[in-house]
Amino acid sequence: MNPSLLEIPLRRINGEETTLDAYRGKVILAVNVASACGLTPQYAALQKIYDEKHADGLVVAGFPANEFGAQEPGTNAEIGEFCTGRFSVTFPMFEKIVVKGPGQHPLYQGLIAAQPRAQEKEGGEFRAKLAGYGIKQENETDILWNFEKFLIGRNGKVVGRFAPDITPEDPELAAAIERELAA
Repeated sequence: MNPSLLEIPLRRINGEETTLDAYRGKVILAVNVASACGLTPQYAALQKIYDEKHADGLVVAGFPANEFGAQEPGTNAEIGEFCTGRFSVTFPMFEKIVVKGPGQHPLYQGLIAAQPRAQEKEGGEFRAKLAGYGIKQENETDILWNFEKFLIGRNGKVVGRFAPDITPEDPELAAAIERELAA
């Protein structure tokens, strides 16, 4: 029997073993993050939404990954220091994992199985921009790039997946978070 998403073993960025079950009953925004990406400033927006909505039950969960342009080359300690030093991140950060391809972490296997396609901004400019650099998804269900977001409802089920260019303050994502917080 496959464990639920909430039961999959994880490690916090400091090496502490945990699972997402620590956030049972909360709304979780799981994001694959990177420190050296053009989208890295989204850390500030993720922290802002966490600050604003944490008391209502939102948890932002950061999962560093290095599959996209090797934009997360650091160690867990270096990543943690970067996040707290540069963006004052207080939301939960987890150890660096593989989110695409060989060695893909079971959490991302489960997230993608539950929500195979990401909602994209109108027009899909981000995908086209990546293609212009010769970057394409090998499989349609693959994570497109850093800062793709999965929204997990209070019941532990994936209720949305958002492309990297849909920022935390984007009205579509904000509305989805509000719907889940109200559920």
